[in-house]
Amino acid sequence: MKLIVDSGATKTDWCAIRQDGTIGHLRTEGVNLTTMPSQSIDNYTQRAIAALNTNYELVSEVHIYAAGLLEPRTSGNVEYASDLLAAARALCGHQSGIVAIMGTGSNSCLYDGQNVVKNVRSGGFILGDEGSAACLGKMFISDFLKGLVPKEVAEELEASFKVDYNTVVRNVYKGEAPSRYLGFFAPWLIERYSSCEYIHDLIKLNFKLFIDRALSRYDCKDYPVGLVGGFVYSLKDVFSEVASSCGIRISRIEESPMKGLIEYHSND
Repeated sequence: MKLIVDSGATKTDWCAIRQDGTIGHLRTEGVNLTTMPSQSIDNYTQRAIAALNTNYELVSEVHIYAAGLLEPRTSGNVEYASDLLAAARALCGHQSGIVAIMGTGSNSCLYDGQNVVKNVRSGGFILGDEGSAACLGKMFISDFLKGLVPKEVAEELEASFKVDYNTVVRNVYKGEAPSRYLGFFAPWLIERYSSCEYIHDLIKLNFKLFIDRALSRYDCKDYPVGLVGGFVYSLKDVFSEVASSCGIRISRIEESPMKGLIEYHSND
């Protein structure tokens, strides 16, 4: 049996590919597997396998994908690799292509069919993550704190969330998951995309920043360009429109890499 783990800031998806061909799925909270000791990862994995109604001893391969794992490595029957490699394998299989992750955070790469051969560094939610839910939230909350958000939008925000200055600063600078906190505002903003010109322009600006500062650094005319992530998937038509205006054609947008990873690891 093969186990695939796709770990992100907001959620972790588990998939068991059983010997009889059946597939088991499980979703848990996001965890930072890159900072967990090996024993903790092993215990965490065993609990997930139990929840999948699968015997741990039957697992022949484990493929763990997470942000921050810059270089692929193997320990016993466990492969540790980046979320970028997960996205590339899911979207491109064994073909070359340009791939971007646009969820809570963002990242991008050029993939040669086997390895990530170029990566414009994301920089995380403080130094980068353009195009992501966290970056959109950061731009919006920064505008809100400075009084740049239209009055009616600000009033609606205050009625929906606790967003006074001290609460925001505490969550961003002292909270356990600041990027997740900032990304939390994205669904609220997406709901108002069509009805509010300010939010409409902010979302497009967020995408334009990602294209200008990351995607345009690759030879987009020479390779297919694929995207993965719940955030960009929910705005796929908007992103495709912004990309087209910049001369970039998007070939594929998926909500999650798991379907492609199942296909990849079922055939490898």
